[in-house]
Amino acid sequence: MLWSMVRLALLAIRRNVLRSSLTVLGIVIGVAAVITMTTIGAGATAKVTADIASLGTNMLMVRPGQGYGPGGARADAPPFKIEDADAIQREIYGVAAVAPTAQKQVQAISSAKNWSTTATGGTASFLIVRNWDLAGGRAFTEGEERAGKALCILGETVRRELFGAADPVGQRIRLGKLTCQIIGLLAPKGESSFGQDQDDVVLVPLRWLQRTLVGNTDVGAIFISARDGVSTTKVAADLQRFLHEKRHSSTGDDDFSIRDMKEIASALTSTTKVMTSLLGAVAAVSMLVGGIGIMNIMLVSVTERTREIGIRLAIGALEREVLTQFLVEAVVLSSVGGIVGIVIGLLAALAGTNAIGAPFVFQPGVVTMAFLFSAAVGVVFGFFPARQAARLDPIEALRHE
Repeated sequence: MLWSMVRLALLAIRRNVLRSSLTVLGIVIGVAAVITMTTIGAGATAKVTADIASLGTNMLMVRPGQGYGPGGARADAPPFKIEDADAIQREIYGVAAVAPTAQKQVQAISSAKNWSTTATGGTASFLIVRNWDLAGGRAFTEGEERAGKALCILGETVRRELFGAADPVGQRIRLGKLTCQIIGLLAPKGESSFGQDQDDVVLVPLRWLQRTLVGNTDVGAIFISARDGVSTTKVAADLQRFLHEKRHSSTGDDDFSIRDMKEIASALTSTTKVMTSLLGAVAAVSMLVGGIGIMNIMLVSVTERTREIGIRLAIGALEREVLTQFLVEAVVLSSVGGIVGIVIGLLAALAGTNAIGAPFVFQPGVVTMAFLFSAAVGVVFGFFPARQAARLDPIEALRHE
């Protein structure tokens, strides 16, 4: 019974393909837009989460004088020293590793090629704290860092610009007027959520950078990795108290700032989720518009097929059978639009995620909900025309021209 009604509905749609296509266009656009927006949003959220995770595992970042907003750190605060990082490692419970860093813009030169990049001075713990693997070679040891040896590890962008596809491990490059030996290659990390190329870097021993490139013992930032199972919030609170006492300022204000990567990740992912929900809600409005179109065309269909309805009723068809037939037609029409919209939405989402460099996150729940919603639109907006058809007077319907 139901299958025969579905076949009749498909035949009715085939009789007016162009009109049926224009009718379901709103459903198609709505479903496609919802799936596209939510899938791209999920991919963007996954990308932000991965980018923050790539900065380091359970990581805190401490900067001198880098205040954000009211009550933040003073801008004239003195810089940190390596001794501050050593004290944090000794005194703060739950700290797995501490990596003081400093940076300097340099011109990296190899043979006839050169590339403007950032030389980052770090200790042997830098790769551990930043959760950064090596693609080749090795890292410098704690002894080499303390001795300030002229060694360097290239990021993927610098390696590509200076050496192309060749393996540069063992060769020497110039950073400005100074030379250093390449002992390793950093694994690619790509662009961060903040638009920064993380691979455009040359990692060198911190003491060598301080002694030769910058000429001071300042530390620009201290990266701290918490142990597994230890809350970064707890570590940050202990660190806040420790540095407040150690760097006692005359004003009583903190002259440093602590940033928790987990809090940043949570804020960014919350923002992307809210934006995705808003865009999905706006896109869902077009499905309601499509439902109004279905109701309109079904009313037209009832008018066009008045004599057919009268004949059915005259030969014994029940009102509920006529109602079910027209209701099935509306549901089939909206469901076909939903299926087409799902296909278009997934293809558009795939293209969109590729364009922004985010992963394609297939969400079966969203796809299912979009299809069920499109079918529900057919039920809701098809019920009134179907009821009108079922309540026609057979005599008046047979007289209809």
